[in-house]
Amino acid sequence: MKFACLYLADFPVQAVVRGEPELHGRAVAVVEPEPPPCRVFALNEAARTAGAETGMSRVEVALLQEVEVRRRSPAAEVSAHAALLDLARSFSPRFEDAAADTVVLDLRGLKTLLGSAAKVADGLAARARELGIDANLAFAPNPDAARLAARGFAGITLIGEDEEADRLGGLPVEVLDLSLEMQETLARWGIHTFRALAALPAAELSERLGQEGVRLQTLARGGALRALVPAEEPLHFEEAMDLEYPVAEIEPLAFILGRLLNQLCVRLTARGRATQELRLALALEGGHEDRIRNPEIRSQKLETNPKSNPESRTLRLPVPTRDSKLLLKLWLFDLEARPPSAPVLKVAITAEPARPRVAQGDLFLPRAPDPQKLGLSLARLKGVVGEGKTGSPELLDTNRPDAFRMQSFAEVGNTAFESRKSKAASRNSKFGRPETGSHDFRSAICDLRTSKLTLRLFRPPLAARVEVRDGRLVRLESRHLRGRVVWASGPWHTSGDWWTGRQWDCEEWDVEVSVVSGQWSVVSGSRSILGIESRKSRVKRIHLYRIYRDLRDGLWFVSGLYD
Repeated sequence: MKFACLYLADFPVQAVVRGEPELHGRAVAVVEPEPPPCRVFALNEAARTAGAETGMSRVEVALLQEVEVRRRSPAAEVSAHAALLDLARSFSPRFEDAAADTVVLDLRGLKTLLGSAAKVADGLAARARELGIDANLAFAPNPDAARLAARGFAGITLIGEDEEADRLGGLPVEVLDLSLEMQETLARWGIHTFRALAALPAAELSERLGQEGVRLQTLARGGALRALVPAEEPLHFEEAMDLEYPVAEIEPLAFILGRLLNQLCVRLTARGRATQELRLALALEGGHEDRIRNPEIRSQKLETNPKSNPESRTLRLPVPTRDSKLLLKLWLFDLEARPPSAPVLKVAITAEPARPRVAQGDLFLPRAPDPQKLGLSLARLKGVVGEGKTGSPELLDTNRPDAFRMQSFAEVGNTAFESRKSKAASRNSKFGRPETGSHDFRSAICDLRTSKLTLRLFRPPLAARVEVRDGRLVRLESRHLRGRVVWASGPWHTSGDWWTGRQWDCEEWDVEVSVVSGQWSVVSGSRSILGIESRKSRVKRIHLYRIYRDLRDGLWFVSGLYD
């Protein structure tokens, strides 16, 4: 078998059922979401058996107790179409995106890799069930024969060489997607099947119906030959669901998220990918709603209405994963910390694809903790200490003293390391630092190693009061120290960030303070620390402090102690 086709019968219904697996096997009718007319747009075979028909109003179909009524979901149709494409890509690198509900695979040259047609059919059916879709499968020597067989026969169909006309002969001509005028013409002629259309004389058919009639007859005979139009291969993973009613509680929202994440992880697995970044978009009640602008499903993407502003949030992971349970827990922590501001009408999750993490274990070392659990541990810590207080500290490229930020572990990697390395190299060259082999540089290193002067920073700085006489600092008082200033060096004026809302402007001094040890004091040494009362002796001790004054508000602070 050279070509295979997958066709999703009653595509709008399958898109809805894929989001609600409990509807599988039941009678379902899909109505247009916007009244009027709010009539039945599509229904499955079980609904037809129960008496439902296309065009019935929602009130009429609701009277049939066996039929479940759901609104049409364009977002779910986009997700179902994307899942169908992922299914095709997992089996063949060449496939044609024929329609929103149809995809044709080129299996030439893959027999050694995939096996016989029966084995490929079993694999396609199993993967389709994992993705939550029920597809008709057909195998034929040419793409059009496979497509028509998939549209006309339920289940799995195998058509061998020179069997196309016989196997397709019993199909109704409606499978050919005829125009209304062509249907009326063939009906007046009494042509209702492929076999009847194939038996017509080609010359007379061409005189009456033109080249379109000849093309339809060739399709009916299963003899059409054409090149497959390969589809592009974008790596776009998104699952979305339009909700029937607004959801205001975390528990039902978690149920919906779990279902979407399961579908998303199955699609990632089918493409051999994982994800390290996910985006969650919530359309809230009150006009915040996503729309689909392009009417053709194969080119549709979820876009935001310019008049709306849906609530969105991003989840970044330290390592790539496709564990849906782990991702669900992380999203629950995020939603509990920041609940939606209004009831949710629509949910959309987008995953940025990444290569899965592959690590080789050691036979002689104990198994290390799973790195994928790091994100879960960080989420729990974030819930305890607060947002922005977990991660890896990163120094900021600024002259502001002690300026840093907490960087997510997902952002820490070789790129950041190389960036810091290049900045350090450029800084060294800018200030003319000598090469490591020079005598002066080695002498400077030795001086730093032998020096015992260390600055201990207070976090946060200690609020202080400073007495100034004739421009000189004479006394320093703080909660934990009090003494006379015997020597001062400064001030050094530093400022920055004037172009932002976080401007800073201060003057710094290094001061020696004579402190009486019988008071609350800071004493250098390993046996005395800040806030512990020293011995009640009247011996004076000299300590060196770093202090500064904030010029914006005039307040003084003790930033550190030299010891």
